[in-house]
Parts: sequence; C-alpha cells; structure tokens
Amino acid sequence: MDNRHYFDWAATAPPDPLGVIEIGKKSFGNPSSRHEEGRAARRMLEDARERCARVLGVSAEQLYWTSGGTEANALVLYSLLLRPRINAILFSAVEHPSVRENCFMLERLGKRIAPIPVEPDGRVTAACLEKTLEKHPDAGFAAVMAVNNETGAVNNIEEIAEYLRQRRIAGSKPIHLHCDMVQALGKTGGKALPLSWVDSASMSGHKIGAPRGIGLLYLKKPLETIFKGGAQERGVRSGTENTGGAVALASCMERYAGEEEACSEYENARDRFARLIRFLGENGRCALIPEDRCAEDSRFSPYILQMRVKGLPGEVLVRALDDEGFAVSTGSACSSASNDRPVLAAMGATKDARLEGVRISQGRSTALDDIDALIETLKRVIRRH
Repeated sequence: MDNRHYFDWAATAPPDPLGVIEIGKKSFGNPSSRHEEGRAARRMLEDARERCARVLGVSAEQLYWTSGGTEANALVLYSLLLRPRINAILFSAVEHPSVRENCFMLERLGKRIAPIPVEPDGRVTAACLEKTLEKHPDAGFAAVMAVNNETGAVNNIEEIAEYLRQRRIAGSKPIHLHCDMVQALGKTGGKALPLSWVDSASMSGHKIGAPRGIGLLYLKKPLETIFKGGAQERGVRSGTENTGGAVALASCMERYAGEEEACSEYENARDRFARLIRFLGENGRCALIPEDRCAEDSRFSPYILQMRVKGLPGEVLVRALDDEGFAVSTGSACSSASNDRPVLAAMGATKDARLEGVRISQGRSTALDDIDALIETLKRVIRRH
C-alpha cells in the first residue's frame, strides 16, 4: 500500500489506530447481561455515549447506537408507517440511496412521496422546499442531508429549519426534519453540527476512522420504530450493542471533531483541493461538476469533489487511476453496482457528464504530495486517452 494514494474517503476512511483491539478485549461482555463482564461492557457503552454527546453538544439520552448511517436513516423512515398523520414524505432529489431508495419502498407500502428539487449546484434551499410544499401542503416529513456524498454540496440546514419553523408559526402543519449528517461529522471546520435545528439525524463511524458497523442516531424526541427484538437502546434499536465500536467512535469524535484541530485540518483540506481545482480548471479536457465550483467555494465541503474528463467514461478513468495506484470512485459506494447517477441528473447534468463523472474525496492524512501526484497522473492518463 506504500505506493497507493487513497482518494475515496467519502466511501470509508482508513482505520484509525485507537486501540480497538485492546478495547475489544475489555468489552466482550454483553451490555445487557447482569454479570460483571456485562456490567463492565455497559459502563463502557454509556461512557462512550456521554463522550459523543459532549462532542455533539446534545444530551446522551438523545443518542442511540446503530450499525451505521444506513440503519439510522431506516429507523426514522420506517417509523413513519406508525404515524398515519404524516401523509406525504418529502426527500431531496440528491439524497443518499439509504434515504432515497427507502422512500421508494415506503411509497410501495402506501405512503405518498415527493422529491425536493435542487439548485444547479446541487444544494437544497428553503426556496426549493417551499416549491415542493406548495404542491404537497399536507407533508409531515422532510429529509435533507447536510453534505452531499457525491458532490460535497453543503446544505444550509439552519435556513431550511428556520423556514419550517416560520411556516409552523403561521399555522401550517409541523414537519419532521431529518438530516443525514454522515459526510458532515468531523468535517465542519470546528463548527457544531446543526443538531439543535433538526428532529433526527444519522451519523456513521467508519467515515472518520472508527470501525465499520457503528453509528449514531440522534432524536430530539423518542420515537417508536417498527423493528423489534431485545429492546436495547430504549426500544428504538434492538440488537446487541457494538461496545468496542462505540468506544472507538467516541475516541475518533473527540480527536477529529474538536474545534482547534478540526479548524486547522479544514483549512488544509481546502488548500489541497484548491490546487487540484485550479489544475482541473486550466486543463481543457477536464471539468468540475458543477462547472462553476471554484477553488475556495463555501457552497462545497473541501473533502469531496466531482469532476470529469471529457470523452472518457468515469468507469474507465477509475480503472486507469487504479492501475496507477490511485483509489477514486464514480459515486456512492452504496450504489456502485448501478451506472445510474440520480444525484447528477437532479442537478441537470448532461448525459455525458453523468457518464463521465468521478468522485475524488480526501481526508486528514491526505498530503499536498498526494494531490501533486494525482495531477501528474491525470495528465498522463488524459494524454493516453
């Protein structure tokens, strides 16, 4: 792996060396068991929950352990089957498949759904939501992600939440606002996640270096879910908790979501991508998606970038870069088996752009040398194709 350059952090981050093996030795007991090993695991689990809550600025009672962002999203979405007063479900047209595809399934189960259109840059604005609510005034649920996993577009969740609050004050039906915050956790430059503005939110550990199989669901107020079992996590999410994963996630959140270090790394990430964006803008075969993204653009996360090489299918570019030692992707790893690009289509991207789009995503261990190596390799690949 010494000769590899990893640019697929949005899919999963390299594991962080936080003593997960040792944690596993100490936490093997079932947290629901009454014996000492079980009680020890329970203490570790609840301590980890408290630590995560302190980082996020919420109450520990509002956090529930899950297996990751997909399960957290599903728990909230399928709880709507138990809420008959929610007639219409809205979701942004650029949501992660774990939201979008489950909304389609809810439609099959009798719920009415409607996509929220986005701006050409891929962002969801209050104006976009307002247009959808004009057609579906009885909607009781809206899903809007914080940071898009394919383009890095950053949505102003506070603005959207304030619009819904003012609408409710004016006498309209209250709307449950759910936010997929998977790509925002630990990547906001030290700014707090907008949890106080939403009713529920999902987070995933492996995006910031924790093991796969651990995540968090934030609920402003408890809700009843349709998945039952052993009644763990106060009945919201059943199943034996991943104690070691929870402790590792708490450690990663403390290390990478802290204000000072996160702010410094955020600026470094912006500088690294600025160099890449300038090259893409100067090379006639390359284009950004959207094309008006610039080197220092607050509309986008400095950790995710969508680009294309004109005339070169994205799958071909991914393979060519892989052969040269670079890991990139064409989009969400959760939908890699499909050539469809619904996020880019929702932005109005051309058929060619959707076919040629490639996602480049970086993380805290990415260096300027990696960016320079990628630029030089792109030059060679473009010359060959």
